Amino acid sequence: MSLPLSIGPGVDLTRADLSNADLTGADLSDANLNRADLTGANLKDVNLSRAKLTYVNLHRADLTNVNLLGADLTGAKLTNVTLNDANLSDANLIVAVLTGASLTGANLAGANLMITILSGADLTGANLTGADLSGAMYTSQTLWPDGFDPAKAGALQL
Repeated sequence: MSLPLSIGPGVDLTRADLSNADLTGADLSDANLNRADLTGANLKDVNLSRAKLTYVNLHRADLTNVNLLGADLTGAKLTNVTLNDANLSDANLIVAVLTGASLTGANLAGANLMITILSGADLTGANLTGADLSGAMYTSQTLWPDGFDPAKAGALQL
């Protein structure tokens, strides 16, 4: 599925089925995508700053270099998602599921990752400055930035 870029900022796509959609480069800042299905979607270089993405399904989606500054991803399903070089600064990821997610080089400065599942996630080179990892759960397969101590940050190993 390919959608025109004219869908634009602030659009309401609540519960929309956008599975396998190609939204490369779209400006969806301030959009409402609560409970939308974006399984397998191509969201490379998309601007989703301040977007509402609660309980969205982004399983296997490609969000390389996406801008999620201040976005609300509470309860989002981000399994096996690619978020390499993504900007997630000040994003809300409470109880999000990031199992098998690739976040290499992602900016998570100030992000809220409380009670987030990071099982097998790759956070190599990610910026976690000021991120809240209280109660976040990870496994021995989770990869962290060099020198980062997840236990000291409040994360719990499963």
